[in-house]
Formats: sequence, structure tokens, C-alpha cells
Amino acid sequence: MKHASTPRHAFSLVELSIVLVILGLLTGGILTGQSLIRAAELRSVSTQYSAFSTAVMSFRDKYFALPGDMRNATSFWGAAHATPATCATTAATGTATCNGDGNGMIEVSAGSNEKFRFWQHLANAGLVEGNYTGIEGASGQADYAVANVNAPAGKLGNSLWHTRTISNNVYVSGHTQYFDGVYGNVYQFGAQTLNNDPSTSVLSPEEAWNIDTKIDDGKPATGLLVPRTRATCTNATAAVADSDNFDSIYNLTNTSAACVLVFRKIY
Repeated sequence: MKHASTPRHAFSLVELSIVLVILGLLTGGILTGQSLIRAAELRSVSTQYSAFSTAVMSFRDKYFALPGDMRNATSFWGAAHATPATCATTAATGTATCNGDGNGMIEVSAGSNEKFRFWQHLANAGLVEGNYTGIEGASGQADYAVANVNAPAGKLGNSLWHTRTISNNVYVSGHTQYFDGVYGNVYQFGAQTLNNDPSTSVLSPEEAWNIDTKIDDGKPATGLLVPRTRATCTNATAAVADSDNFDSIYNLTNTSAACVLVFRKIY
């Protein structure tokens, strides 16, 4: 006796085509979404830079000093510690802070770690969001910047902002990372780096070039915005002899994170 076979059903070509189209749309939507998110993160670099610059100008107009470098900060917000040397290593409690030395540079002075009190003073004045300790990171390293602890976080990855004076406003020459020139007071934007300033690359050369072109001259060795990591971010080498290569360009063939940005002579 023969049994009737169970009919087998399979996807038709039309159904398979529909499935492939849907998968393509989903994949394209994910990639487009990632691209849009990254574009927004890159725009945030320029936005945050402008916001910080405006905050510093407003602070200087109100207090006649630079944040961090302000001689009479404790008169407004109280002293973190009465002894200047101890104050420099005492984390902020509320608005309590330390005085700077008023020399126009953001540095480590005798009574204050100005590069971190900088952000605390701006926050005390209500000009930036957040609360900052005003001292170096937990390791005790003088430049150790920690996102949302003693310095503002960036909007992409584990990036953050740092500020300081490079070479006491004198001309930098023959450095293995920096192009020749006067840097003065700078913002530095990079990935958080253990026991150091944000010196780990966070942007590809194309992304750095994009930001540079929008807010400056698009050239890595000149203008307001320059990369610190010139040997990986640009076509200039790490050799000291090439440190004044003002004709260098961004290394756009390198698609990896290779750039730390420095905004120089900003205040």
C-alpha cells in the first residue's frame, strides 16, 4: 500500500528576494546609523572647543584672570587647605580651591596644580558642567588627567580634554612629537592615558583633517590646530630634523586612530 507523500514547501525566488532586500536594508541602516553617530561625535569636538573657549573669555571678563591661574580664587570660593603646598594636592570639597600665581600660564605653581584647578574654577563660576577635584589623578602623576574627575570627558570613546602651557610660551624646536612653533596655553584632546595627559590617539588622520579644515587651515603643522602625534597622524617623520616640516599633510591613507589634537595659543 502506497502512502501519500507529505508535500514539501520551500521559499520561492520572490520570497528569497524579499528576505535579501530586508537584510540589506537592515545592514545599510545599521551602517548608516553608525556613520551618523560618528559624525555627531566628531562635530562635538568643535562644539566643546568653542564652548570651553567662550567659558574662558567669560571667566576672564568677570574675574580679570585665567581660571586656574587666578591669584584670589580662594577669596571667592574658599581654600581647600590653608597651606599652599598642601592645597596643591588637596582635592576639592565643594567649591574650596587654591590660588594660582597669576603669571598667565597654566602650570604647576607653588600653591596650586593650575592645569586641573582650571576646570574647577570654571565649574565654580558656573561656566562649564561637572565637578572637578582640582588635582592630578590617583597615581600622583602631575599630568594624569581622568575624565569627569579632574578634566571634562569628550563625546567619543574614552576621550577627554586637558589644558596646560607648553614650554612656558617659548618657541618649541626639535621635538619628536610636536611641530616647531609657539604653543603657549593649549587644549589637548585625546584618549585617556594611565598616569599621563590624554596622549593616546583617538582620531584617524581623515577625522583630524576634517576637524582642522572646518575650524582652522586644514594643515597639520600650521595654524591653531596641530596634531601632537605627527609621526602617525601626518607624513612627517619622528626625526627631529623634520620637526619644522610646515609642508606636511595628514596621512589620509591611515584609517586607524593615529591623532591627538592640540589647540594652541587659545587664551
